[in-house]
Amino acid sequence: MRKVPEIGLHAIKALANTSVFERAEKELKFIEENNIQVHYYENDNFPRRLLHCPDHPIILYSRGQINANPPKVLSIVGTRRATPYGKDITQKIVAGLKDLDVLICSGLAFGIDAEAHQASIKNKLQTIGTVAHGLNIIYPREHYGLAKQMEENGGILSEFISGTIANKENFPKRNRIVAGMSDATLVVESKRRGGALITAYQASGYNRDVFAIPGKVTDVHSEGCNLIIQRNVATMIQSAEDIINAMGWEAEGKDSTPQMELFIDLSENESLIRNLVSEHQSIRRDELSALVKLSSGDVASTLLSLELKGVLKSLPGGVYTI
Repeated sequence: MRKVPEIGLHAIKALANTSVFERAEKELKFIEENNIQVHYYENDNFPRRLLHCPDHPIILYSRGQINANPPKVLSIVGTRRATPYGKDITQKIVAGLKDLDVLICSGLAFGIDAEAHQASIKNKLQTIGTVAHGLNIIYPREHYGLAKQMEENGGILSEFISGTIANKENFPKRNRIVAGMSDATLVVESKRRGGALITAYQASGYNRDVFAIPGKVTDVHSEGCNLIIQRNVATMIQSAEDIINAMGWEAEGKDSTPQMELFIDLSENESLIRNLVSEHQSIRRDELSALVKLSSGDVASTLLSLELKGVLKSLPGGVYTI
């Protein structure tokens, strides 16, 4: 085996370590006994938005009834010590999205995270809590009941195997999943330093839209939001309507699709991309590139042509819609 290219002593020792196979068998037993869903990155149930992130996980585990690939996904994050103002605006924003079938993601933490999950349950929206530990536990323990409610329409998601505890180094890893599996991230309240801002910067690094709720300049819990607005990392929003307008989202059942010319002349590539955009209602350019067997240059030129013909409309964040 030493003669095999790129196989070193470390890899040889790992292959010879039988405890790895024992651990794998233990995990498979846990998955089977606890109705855990496995999301492998090459499978259809893997969050497809994550595939456009260079550091995406290879495998994820979930509990509940999760559809990780709906047309619209919003992450809502914020401080663990939420103020009444932060909780109230979170409830109002989620309620304002109830007719759009938006998936709400967060991290199941105290404060804004829990408020976002609870508001989603109240408004019958799917909600996913991404956690920094294995699915054999719930952290914090006080959210065990909340997690069970979430499993009825959404659930709990993790990249960590059972037995993994919520070490502090796991939370930034968790945050990148919250940022990467969403179309946009909303920061409601945050101090100048904190996990919510890490998530916001990660989302911005993935070329996703970032929104923030402004607050008083004297309010320590709004320092982070005001900062990322000032630095143009986030767009200031004040309501669900602001998010809907920025993302180009439309309410279910509201027919805002313009009537296209019956005899408009489209090439084969234009028809292909027009049909894909219509099927997804709205879709990012990088997602389109992953779905079609065309070069990025061909995709870009075809999208421009469709815009000029009035077939497609471009939205912030590289999103296209009919």
